[in-house]
Amino acid sequence: MSFLTVRHSTVYRYSEPVELGEHRMMFRPRASHDLRLIQTNLAITPRPAHLRWLHDPFDNSVAVATFEGTTTELALESTVTLEHFETSLPEYPIEEYARRYPFRYSDEDFPNLSRALAMHYVGGSVPGWALQFLDASKTTDTMKLLRAMTLGIREQFSYTRRVEKGVQTPQETLRKGQGSCRDFAVLMMEAARSLGVAARFVSGYIFVPNHSNHSGGGSTHAWMQAYLPGAGWIDFDPTNSIIGNRNLIRVAVAWSPEQVLPLWGTYAGSPDACLGMDVDVAVTETAE
Repeated sequence: MSFLTVRHSTVYRYSEPVELGEHRMMFRPRASHDLRLIQTNLAITPRPAHLRWLHDPFDNSVAVATFEGTTTELALESTVTLEHFETSLPEYPIEEYARRYPFRYSDEDFPNLSRALAMHYVGGSVPGWALQFLDASKTTDTMKLLRAMTLGIREQFSYTRRVEKGVQTPQETLRKGQGSCRDFAVLMMEAARSLGVAARFVSGYIFVPNHSNHSGGGSTHAWMQAYLPGAGWIDFDPTNSIIGNRNLIRVAVAWSPEQVLPLWGTYAGSPDACLGMDVDVAVTETAE
């Protein structure tokens, strides 16, 4: 158990006064049995004319802000203090029928997991690439398979922090041999789905302790979850070879990354009025 504070700051600057359109924010972590929110604060300058909250189809918390007037800068800062319970287990309570791969989801689970099982990128070499993590025998331990894939991405690819929008296709990541955390999450999701394992995308934050070699600090982070009967959704961070939620703070989950953008919005003004965006994320351990 640890107490963490997340400060997420985003600043847009414009060369001329612009009218801000609606902005949607996914900054608030998902409260759960392994994460308890203690205090939250969202500061926005200029102050929104209206600010409301809603739950999207995945039950993620979304803040929606609308504005009046014009501005040359938009600053948003989310500060959250939370209690984090680590659930990295040496063994997960997976149902007996799912402990060995291949397995089939139950008739009760399958309809709810259909989108998590459907590959989102047609064609390419991802299915063939995923086969390397299977044992030579007819069956493979399911957790061993996913652990090997998580470690394999860390070993086979180089991490690079990309500030531009969007996600590489899994095929691009395989071809380039490098990618960001969101690229690796998408690659592992598609690889797991190609083997019949339900997977979903996770956006959030990572706590990087002193002297840690974790990647992804200083910005939002991304990883994936696989659904295993008996254990539920388990976190897999291929960027850092983390299995379980150790140092990972979930904010939003969805079937694909474009459904969980941390921030998106519009403005009315000339196309080149936006001078750029500065993002800074700091996750620190705090006293109880």
